[in-house]
Amino acid sequence: MNRPVACGLAFLLSAIGTARADDAKTAYPAMAPVEQYHVASASEEIALSRSAAPTSISGSASILTLGDHGYETAVKGKNGFVCLVERSWGAAFDDAEFWNPKLRAPICFNPAAARTVLPTYLKRTEWVIAGASKSDMIDRSRADLAANRIVTPEPGAMSFMMSKQGYLGDLAGHWHPHLMFFLARTDAAAWGADLDGSPVFAAQSHPEPITTFFVPVPKWSDGTPAVIEAH
Repeated sequence: MNRPVACGLAFLLSAIGTARADDAKTAYPAMAPVEQYHVASASEEIALSRSAAPTSISGSASILTLGDHGYETAVKGKNGFVCLVERSWGAAFDDAEFWNPKLRAPICFNPAAARTVLPTYLKRTEWVIAGASKSDMIDRSRADLAANRIVTPEPGAMSFMMSKQGYLGDLAGHWHPHLMFFLARTDAAAWGADLDGSPVFAAQSHPEPITTFFVPVPKWSDGTPAVIEAH
């Protein structure tokens, strides 16, 4: 199974072999025209956002869609969950697919994660739309961290990424349906992550002091089985 790596607050996947990683670096050296990151229609983006989690969760969630200045609330929910489609700039700043305009990562944050994990990604999106360079965003992220404007995840912060329609990048494709759990930076091995035979993977975000644990699940959000292949 391919191993996920830190991707800022959207969570993409590691390169499969050096040659393919080099190809991706060549393919996406800079941001594409902003319209390439938009979904064709608001209704399509709403449906894609809801596909991140079972309908029992996403059906009552707030839905955000990407607008001209950042994400906007398209649907006001009732259960405290927030669903959206993340774009490539949620990746780690050195990720080969940071500017991949094809990436679409449906995700539903539970209330704790919506309060303490999601805001950093939303702020980064505003910087991107406003034309900030990657180096500017790195500087701003470090400044926010120093000023305590980036907070550690609340206890219980987690999210669903179970969309069959998601595209997590050229190197990962759909990957697998999975849950993510967010903690203040911690030792992954103490949680049994990344150990031989363990179903749990971990990633460390930078510069955000967050450890994310990934747990693959056997079904997509629509209830159909997912085949988890070994790679």
